[in-house]
Amino acid sequence: MCYTIAAMKADPVKLEIFKSLYSSVAEEMGVSLRRSAFSPNIKERRDYSCAVFNSDGVLIAQGDHMPVHLGSMPMSVKAALDTVDLQPGDVVVLNDPYAGGTHLPDVTMVAAVYAVPSPVSGVRRPAMSGVNQQRERGDSGNLSATDTGPRTGDSRPLFYVANRAHHADIGGATPGSMGRADEIYQEGLRIPPVRLMIGGKINQDVMRLIAANVRLPEEREGDLTAQLGAIATGQNRLLEIVARYGFTEANLYAGRLIEYTSEMMRRVIRQLPDGVYEAEDFLDDDGYSDEPVRINVRIRIKGERATVDFSGSAAQVRGPINAVEAITVSGVYYVFRCLIPVDVPASWGILEPIEVIAPVGTVVNARPPAAVAGGNVETSQRIVDVLLLALSKATNRVPAASQGTMNNLTIGGTDSRTGKPFAYYETVAGGMGARDGLEGIDAIHTHMTNSLNTPAEAMEYDFPMRVHRYGIRHESGGGGRFRGGDGVVREIELLSDAQVTILSDRRKTRPYGLQGGEAAKPGRTVFITEEGERVLTSKESVQAKAGDRVRVETPGGGGYGKAGKR
Repeated sequence: MCYTIAAMKADPVKLEIFKSLYSSVAEEMGVSLRRSAFSPNIKERRDYSCAVFNSDGVLIAQGDHMPVHLGSMPMSVKAALDTVDLQPGDVVVLNDPYAGGTHLPDVTMVAAVYAVPSPVSGVRRPAMSGVNQQRERGDSGNLSATDTGPRTGDSRPLFYVANRAHHADIGGATPGSMGRADEIYQEGLRIPPVRLMIGGKINQDVMRLIAANVRLPEEREGDLTAQLGAIATGQNRLLEIVARYGFTEANLYAGRLIEYTSEMMRRVIRQLPDGVYEAEDFLDDDGYSDEPVRINVRIRIKGERATVDFSGSAAQVRGPINAVEAITVSGVYYVFRCLIPVDVPASWGILEPIEVIAPVGTVVNARPPAAVAGGNVETSQRIVDVLLLALSKATNRVPAASQGTMNNLTIGGTDSRTGKPFAYYETVAGGMGARDGLEGIDAIHTHMTNSLNTPAEAMEYDFPMRVHRYGIRHESGGGGRFRGGDGVVREIELLSDAQVTILSDRRKTRPYGLQGGEAAKPGRTVFITEEGERVLTSKESVQAKAGDRVRVETPGGGGYGKAGKR
C-alpha cells in the first residue's frame, strides 16, 4: 500500500516517538564525538553540538549541547549546500564565521544521508545495520521498507547531519586562538566550505593543510577524525529509522515536528502582552579602547509574532568582540526557546514566528575582516542579557542576569615535561541569576555555554599546570528576596613558561538584578608572580614563567526582588 504525505495524518503518539528518535540521533552523535575526541576541551568539557536536518536543510533536532550553536548550525549547513554538491561519502568541513560559522575555533562538519543501492537487486534501500533486515511491510497499513527516499531520483539526499566542535587551537597569533586581535586573519586558520572526505576517503590534502597551520597537529587530526566518526553515527541511525518506518513517514513526522515547535512558540508569544519592550546593556570594552560597547534591542510583540530589532546597537569595533549574524540569531533562538514551558525539539520551527533584525556593520552583524573570536563567547552572552531584560517587562518568568561572560582562559607554550607544544582552553563557570521564587545557582555555566570545567585531574595530567584553588566565590551573587548564585575562584600555577590570555567581560559592568534585586559583583583576573599581584584587564595577554599563577574570580548572578520581603 502506497501512502502520500498529503494522505497521512500525524498521530500524536508517533509524533512523540519521532521527537525522541531524531533527538536521540543528535545525542548519540554527541556521545560518539565525546568518547573518541583527543582534546580535553571536547572529551571533558563537551564543547560541541550535533544536529539533524531534513532533505531541504531545515533543522529537525539538535542535541542539548551548546546553546550558542542552536541558531548558527543551520547557517553552516546552508553555506555548505550553497558551495558544495554533496555526494555519497562526502563530508564538508568549515569554520569561516562569514560563511555560516561562529568563530574560527568552532569547526563544523556537514554530510548528506543517502539511501544505499542494494547490491543484489539494485533497488534503493537504506543500510539497515542489522535492524529489521527481514521486515517488509506492505498491506498491514505500514510503509514498505523499500520506501527509502524522494521520488525524484537517486540524487537527492534523505537527510543531512552536522556537528560542530571547539578546537583548542586553530592557529593564529596566540595559543588557543582566542586572543586580542583587530582582524580575523590574526585569529587563526579560516576554512571555507571544502570537502574533508570525498567518496568515503579522507582528503589528505585538506587534512595536511589544516595540520600545517595549527600548534597541535596530532590533536587536531584526532578531533577532526572524531567528528567524522560522529557524522557516520548520525548517518547510520537515520538510515535505521528509514528502514523501520520508511522515508515517507519519517519525512512526514520530521515536518510535523518543525510545525509543532512553531505552534508551541506562537502559543507562548500570544500569551505575552502586545507592545514594544526595549532594553540595553554594555560590554566593558573591545580590548583596544576603554569605551563600553552598547547592545540595544527592541522586541515588538503583536499577536503570535515577534520582531527582535538590534538597530540601536553599536557599530562594529576594532577588537575581537564582534558577532556575526549567526550568533545573534542563536541568542534570540535560545531566549525564546527558554520561554516555552514544555520540552520541544530544538528545531527551526522556533524561529518561524520571529523576525530578527541585525543591521550589517554593527557589533551584532559584523562585516569582514572584523575580528570575531569573542563575539561567539562574550557578545552572545550580552545579547542574551538584553533580550531577557527586555522580556522582563512583559513577563515575570525571566531571571535576573547571570554572570554574563564565559571567562575564556587560554594558556599555551612548550611543555617542559615532553618538549612538545601545548594549548589549553576553557571557559570558567559563574553565578546564575535568581528567579521569582528561586535562588540563583552557584558555580554553573549559564545561557550560551552549556559546557563543563576541565577536571583538575585531567588538567594536571594533560598540561604543565597545577590547580591551587577551585571553589565558590562567596558573596559574589547579588542580594535580594532571592539571592543570585555565587561565582567561582579558580587559581592555576604554570609549571612551564607560557603565554596566558584572558578574553572576558563583566569586569567593569555588573550583572543586573530584577524587581529590586541587587546587581552581582563583577569578575577579576589576577596574575601572580614573585614580584606580586596584578589585576589584568578583561581582554589581555601576558607572558608567564614557570611558577607564575593566574587566578580567575568570576561574577555572580543578579538578585531578584527586594531583600526582606521573602
